[in-house]
Amino acid sequence: MTGTTLGIFTVIVVYILGMVGIGISFSKKNNDVNDFYLGGRKLGPLVTAMSAEASDMSSWLLMGLPGLAYLSGTADPGWTAIGLAVGTYFNWLIVAKRLRRYTVAAGNSITIPDFFSNRFRDKSHALLAISALIIVIFFIPYTASGFAACGKLFSTLFNIPYIPAMLISAVVIVGYTALGGFLAASATDFIQSIVMTLALIIVVCFGIQTAGGFDIVLDNASNLAGYLSMTSLHDAATNSASNYGFISIVSTFAWGLGYFGMPHILLRFMAIEDERKLTLSRRVASVWVVISMAVAIFIGIIGYSMSQSGALDVLSGSDSETLIIKTAQLLSAHGVLAIILAGIILAGILACTMSTADSQLLAAASSISQNILRDVLHLKLSQKGMMRAARLTVVGIAIIAVFIARDPNSSVFAIVSFAWAGFGAAFGPVMLCALFWRRTNRFGALAGMISGGTMVFIWKYLVRPIGGAWNVYELLPAFLVACIFIVAVSLLTKAPEQEILDEFDSI
Repeated sequence: MTGTTLGIFTVIVVYILGMVGIGISFSKKNNDVNDFYLGGRKLGPLVTAMSAEASDMSSWLLMGLPGLAYLSGTADPGWTAIGLAVGTYFNWLIVAKRLRRYTVAAGNSITIPDFFSNRFRDKSHALLAISALIIVIFFIPYTASGFAACGKLFSTLFNIPYIPAMLISAVVIVGYTALGGFLAASATDFIQSIVMTLALIIVVCFGIQTAGGFDIVLDNASNLAGYLSMTSLHDAATNSASNYGFISIVSTFAWGLGYFGMPHILLRFMAIEDERKLTLSRRVASVWVVISMAVAIFIGIIGYSMSQSGALDVLSGSDSETLIIKTAQLLSAHGVLAIILAGIILAGILACTMSTADSQLLAAASSISQNILRDVLHLKLSQKGMMRAARLTVVGIAIIAVFIARDPNSSVFAIVSFAWAGFGAAFGPVMLCALFWRRTNRFGALAGMISGGTMVFIWKYLVRPIGGAWNVYELLPAFLVACIFIVAVSLLTKAPEQEILDEFDSI
């Protein structure tokens, strides 16, 4: 191991030990499962905002977005970022405060399945069981994608086999999550959002300097056909532009709909100590999301000029996602301070992945131990027994995720895209109707949840492959189908009981 590699390795190890230390420090604050899964509803506004967004911005922020911009220009990543920014803002604006208030009134619900079951007074536990099952189905592979991304990062940087690298990453994430629970995950996510921000700033400054200046970066991008257009895709092979039409724009913009159904983000709304502080959280989160995604896309544009200057090799295909890793390695050759800065950049990529994986682990674990074992199977456990079950569930889910992530060639982005659509379609329409339409009943909610989740599979594997006008991101048609089923089934079945209506009106 060279001195440069050792220096980067040291920075990353210090960062990892810090995350584990936070988990240990918060382990003593978990007195019951309410603390473990929701932090006792004690989060401050800044931690709420930044932990929510850090848990959302997985490794695609520092790998996927820059890589996509590097290859094809601004249209595809740009419309994705706009859709996500709009979805983020409206999720905080219309969902956050009402969900925080409603989950307390509806039996002090501490998980999303709890809320759906209590909101609709579903004594059959069908809503509870199916929503918990959906979380497990989509979150286990989602978590596996995080383990895989960490494994690829360590394997590439330190030239060690993928499997050991992935296992070490998984052990670290599981360690602080199982020890500290929701408070540890939120605190580490807050710190990780800061590390991600520092990584973006360092890469932009070093990249512009290496490319020859801001004007050179813009000139190089302007000379590429369709590169800076929001209605064209650049083709690097032929230096030509293809039309990025209305259907593509709508399909990409639809990513923003996913926010209304993301359990790991919605849990942050439920956990804030005071709903009045959500206004500050919304402003902080929205500003950070817009700036961070814009900077990530700009890094892709800078990367092209770095390749043109000869500082970086020309990247193609999935290698474009290693742009920031290559930039960090290039930076590390400029002395001790540069090695530390390179370590911060690479820790930022690690932070993106860890902040998402820990939240997903907790959400999936709560669905099994809290909703399936306790509420559906009616297992009688003491508070200590429930805490032990919660921690063992985190470990058990991680073991399954490790097994799924054993293939280093698995597509991280494909898994994330599919899981995002699954949650957005299965939970998003139900959540919005539960909060804003008093006539929604449990039959409509159940129909919407099942139809939305099922349509994601149908559209992804049967309809979208047809191509042409059918090549729409599966979240959009599945979301619309779920809305139709909720409304139709709710109107065709018995209206909610007066107790449910009175509770809705009070919220």
